[in-house]
Amino acid sequence: MPMIAVLSGDVVASRDIEDKRALRRAIDNGIACLTDFAGATGMRYRGDAFQLALPRTRDAMAAAILMRACLIEHSPSRRQMWDARIAIGIGEGTFPSSMDFVDADGEPFVRSGQGLDQLDDAQQRLGLFLPSPREELDLLVRFADDIISHWSHNAAEVVRLSLTTKLSQSALARRLERSQPTINRRLGAARWSLIEDFLALTRQRLETLA
Repeated sequence: MPMIAVLSGDVVASRDIEDKRALRRAIDNGIACLTDFAGATGMRYRGDAFQLALPRTRDAMAAAILMRACLIEHSPSRRQMWDARIAIGIGEGTFPSSMDFVDADGEPFVRSGQGLDQLDDAQQRLGLFLPSPREELDLLVRFADDIISHWSHNAAEVVRLSLTTKLSQSALARRLERSQPTINRRLGAARWSLIEDFLALTRQRLETLA
């Protein structure tokens, strides 16, 4: 049976968010983005929670970061930033179709769901849960989580575009109608070069599990 990835997530402090409709739109936009980016299938439930399955384990970390970027980007203000806890579960399983997703079950689904509970207890917002724990990856994930938790909506926007379009800084500047130095500052604030290296490493490690 192949290895697949499952992302389970919920929005942080969702009870304090007044515009529930805008929040649901942001989550749905994130799910659509992951469908295009990684062939994910999944759903939103309870209004502020979501779960997605990915057919390729190597895409899992980038997908989780992309989902968080989508939420942070659509935050209504600096004083009310939207973000999510996301637990990545990796394990053997059958990749479900969109029609079958509601009944999907198995090792990666259980691992991801249990991992989300652990994140809540540990006050983390990103976690990787593998068949065999790897302490060095867990430490790197915690560093990346801390960086992402401090993104502004502008930083999240350029990260989303960098992940999904591979545009150069000059092309990003033209698309966003900003100067190239502004884009450079936003990528620097997002610690994009470190996130890129982190994603390259985790992609390599997760691909060996497939």
